[in-house]
Amino acid sequence: MTEATLTAAPRLPWQFAAAERKGHFRAAVLVLPLLLFVIITFATPVVLLLTRSVYDPSIAQTLPTTIAALQNWDGKDLPDEQVYAALAQDFKKVAQDNTSAFVGKRMNYEISGIRSKIIGSVNKSTEFTGAPYKEQFIAADKIWGDRLVWAKIKQAGRSFTDFYLLRSLDLERNADNGIVAVPKSQAVYVNVLARTFYISALVTLITLALGYPVAFMLAHAPNRLANILLIFILVPFWTSLLVRTTAWFVLLQDNGPVNGLIQYLNFSEGPLKLIFSRFGTVTAMVHIQLPFTLLPIYGVMKGISPSYMRAARSLGGGPFYSFFRVYLPLTLPGIGAGCLLTFILCLGYYITPALVGGAADQMVSGTIERAMNQENNWGKASALSAILLLSTLVLFFIYNRIVGIDKVKLG
Repeated sequence: MTEATLTAAPRLPWQFAAAERKGHFRAAVLVLPLLLFVIITFATPVVLLLTRSVYDPSIAQTLPTTIAALQNWDGKDLPDEQVYAALAQDFKKVAQDNTSAFVGKRMNYEISGIRSKIIGSVNKSTEFTGAPYKEQFIAADKIWGDRLVWAKIKQAGRSFTDFYLLRSLDLERNADNGIVAVPKSQAVYVNVLARTFYISALVTLITLALGYPVAFMLAHAPNRLANILLIFILVPFWTSLLVRTTAWFVLLQDNGPVNGLIQYLNFSEGPLKLIFSRFGTVTAMVHIQLPFTLLPIYGVMKGISPSYMRAARSLGGGPFYSFFRVYLPLTLPGIGAGCLLTFILCLGYYITPALVGGAADQMVSGTIERAMNQENNWGKASALSAILLLSTLVLFFIYNRIVGIDKVKLG
């Protein structure tokens, strides 16, 4: 070995490392535009939306003097004169800025029906003659003699709050700052969330029951036949979700083809309630979600060698025994991936329940839409979105513990 070779040998690892660093740098440069696009168009809006569920400085900004004065209030009795004077000062500024409706709306989230009373008190406070303010406020409206109202103002005055998250779970804080259940007349969100998870799970199970045999047939059919059948399965992807849902609306209505066939076969004397019902919602969602469950299972089945089943049969296993002990466990990654994908997509369904479902079939996405577009309550919408996101992360964690996220196969 020459002297030059001996001299160059120790430098080889360093040269390899330098070449590898250059390759990593070029890869990072190529990926950077996509990463920035995802951060700007997806991650940032999601983070900003979720922040609304715990951050609401509206009361702290509109009633700053009152919130500062309430910091020393122990919450056991009505506040002292200093707090009422601070409220009168803040209300004068609110009246000048014409933001009384904004304050009333935010406090109406805390106490239903208080919005008009807040607006009326703001208008009357401009006519107050001076101290003492406590008697004048209580004379203007009895709410200012209620300890609960002051407790709610103090709670709403915190910029970071758990109010929206608690309300999304039908909980709230009482006058003593303890967490209690909301009145039954206002307890709606847990039912909506439970309904969303129930419908999503039901659709997932039905698509699994329908999709698994079809995937098995596709995986073992001749290539030409399998390709033709696969085209029929993929046809729904070529059609808009809205069009597919509208088609089910036409099929399931009282005078539609499905009810017409049922009455023609004398299965029913009159039209069945198929539209605006749980049946219509689940049927339309199953039709839309079936390919999402079927295709991952089909992809895994195509990779399973037929020799496994032949070996099981040659060792004395019957067809059912060999299937459940050998074939079915091998398809679990596909089952897990397909069911996980379908369940997560079902959690966010909005169009289908809105068009073919009844009032008792609306899912949490509809509640989020109403909170944003009709109520302009971004805190509620953000809290419900955060619960859905947390549920999705929990599902990923469970799937990773049982199957392993590294074993996910989508095709």
